[in-house]
Amino acid sequence: MVLSMTGFGAAEGDLGTRRVRVEIRTVNHRFFNLSIRLPSELGSLEAECREALRRDFERGHLSVSVRWTEGAVAGTVTDQVDWERAGQVVEMLRAVTERFALAGEVTAEMVMRHSDVVRRTVEEAAPDDAWAQLAPIVAAAAMECRTARLREGAVLAADLGARLDGVSAEAALIKDQMGGRLVRERDRLRANVAQLIDGRSIDDQRLAHELAMMADRVDIAEELVRLDAHATAARDALARGGPVGKALGFLAQEIGREVNTIGSKANDATIAHHVVAMKGELEKFREQLENVE
Repeated sequence: MVLSMTGFGAAEGDLGTRRVRVEIRTVNHRFFNLSIRLPSELGSLEAECREALRRDFERGHLSVSVRWTEGAVAGTVTDQVDWERAGQVVEMLRAVTERFALAGEVTAEMVMRHSDVVRRTVEEAAPDDAWAQLAPIVAAAAMECRTARLREGAVLAADLGARLDGVSAEAALIKDQMGGRLVRERDRLRANVAQLIDGRSIDDQRLAHELAMMADRVDIAEELVRLDAHATAARDALARGGPVGKALGFLAQEIGREVNTIGSKANDATIAHHVVAMKGELEKFREQLENVE
């Protein structure tokens, strides 16, 4: 099935004595682009996360968040004095003592009563098998995200198919116009020539020659055949599914080239109307294609 590049997935699991939650959000992007946030103690696992997600997602911008949800912090607790803040507290206490002529000296106990003087840090250590425990949680979140992308991809595929059907329907109407078009061009050319020669006889052989040259210049049969082939290839890609966004982008470009050529060679108001309709369908096709992996 076709995959959208927009999706969300989340999963939770145990990692050591704590519980971790992995969330994956994806939006459209031309390439695989990963932004990942890990707790500091799991920072060394970024490369493993990247490789695992690279296998699951072909294209798109991935925002991945890994965070603790519960559990005791395991690690070494370190208390450090903020000397700059301690100096500020000492100066403040001395200023108060002098201002109100208070007895006594500023003591360490008085300074340490201020909670912001001492800063506590925790140097947390990940378990030795942290990736072995985190990998299945990442995989579960990725699977949920891909499932969401598949659901939206099915809707996109249906719309893309409808746009291709619209282009093909207009091309079929143009093909129906081709038979009478040459007759109309012949009559128009004959009338123009008759007006130019002002009633004198017309050389039918020369007229036929000019008509043949004109028919060759305005012939769009080959363009219609190629357009149909490109549209068929696009439908086959949609049916095949998977990461087909780049292939469909190339085919859309080729279809657009044929439509433009038909429009420039048509020289016919009715056909020009169908060309405009095809361009409208193709533009909508390209817009939806921006969300396909």
